[in-house]
Amino acid sequence: MDFSSGVLILYSLLCSVAAQAPVVSVEPRASTVRQGESASFRCQVKSGAQPITLEWKRANNQALPDNGKIGPDGSVLTVANTRPENQGQYRCVAVNSAGRGTATATLNVKHAPKVRLTPAGPLRVRMGDPVSVDCRATGRPSPTLSWKRQGSTLQLVTKEINDVNTIQWAAVHPDDSGVYICQAGNNEGVTEVKVEIIVEGGPGSPVASVGTSEMTVVEGHTVTMECRATGSPPPVITWSKLRAPLPWKHTVAGGVLTLTSVGRQDSGQYICNATNIHGYSEAYTQMEVESPPYATSLPDQVKLQPGDALRLQCLAHGSHPIRFEWSRAGRATLPPAAETTKDGKLLIARVKLSDSGTYKCVASNHIGSSEALARVTIKA
Repeated sequence: MDFSSGVLILYSLLCSVAAQAPVVSVEPRASTVRQGESASFRCQVKSGAQPITLEWKRANNQALPDNGKIGPDGSVLTVANTRPENQGQYRCVAVNSAGRGTATATLNVKHAPKVRLTPAGPLRVRMGDPVSVDCRATGRPSPTLSWKRQGSTLQLVTKEINDVNTIQWAAVHPDDSGVYICQAGNNEGVTEVKVEIIVEGGPGSPVASVGTSEMTVVEGHTVTMECRATGSPPPVITWSKLRAPLPWKHTVAGGVLTLTSVGRQDSGQYICNATNIHGYSEAYTQMEVESPPYATSLPDQVKLQPGDALRLQCLAHGSHPIRFEWSRAGRATLPPAAETTKDGKLLIARVKLSDSGTYKCVASNHIGSSEALARVTIKA
């Protein structure tokens, strides 16, 4: 090899190095975050002829989302306050005079399920017709799907094919009328979507309906539930309660059930049944009875000596959540050494003579409140 040939080979090698296309990598290759959290990816240039420009794109060449921000030198992509639609691949593209190099990263966004029913309802169908409702859900991790009837905790038998969970009837009956719930759950949350199915009977068959399918009432109030029914001859309407007799303070007149001075034990599902010679139909009302708290102090009188420990417990019956607050009668604040807890305790590790007095606990919920008193006597 002569000298000129060697120079030529060396020159071509130098040119190939100078004209090398970029080689890049992205760290991390994949990132999994909860919805609302942020994720960042760094694009690193391994080799290539300068100058090199960096650009970020979605892997499908779409523009970055509006919550995707690129750092000052172009190497860091941050997706802030992530949304489910941010999930997917992101590509770092490095360009120089010799060509381009790319590297991709995957963003996974964990989120509670989103549920869609087809058809969405309410569905009015004739008795004997076939009916099916498809439930689809998206979420990460992939959610599990189940169906139940409103007012019941039993999981219904359904058909699941390719992430679609279907509730179906070969031929509906009037007592299939009601509200059905598709529930989708993953470890990020649970989502429910309801569909109402109204079965209209054949000629003359009864069809029952209630004024409201759910109600929440306050203990001690009078409640009315109205049931209407169509059919020929006119159906006979009766009321019953699921797995329990009707409250003894009840009357039924013209399809209206009246409950006087309801208590928490009266909560439950009430069933209107309409019957004639062609068959029967049921409609359901779910009633929840809530009550204000009733507070007591344990103990309500206590005698101690200086240095003893004081322990008072405020107890309350009523609808939860219940909040507790201790105070001292005639004083703006509790003694400095007093400690209170969320579950209604009042503690003083070592009492003083000045801690004598009447202590008051107020228990409250979203309906009302009540108070209990404790008399504390401290004598040397």
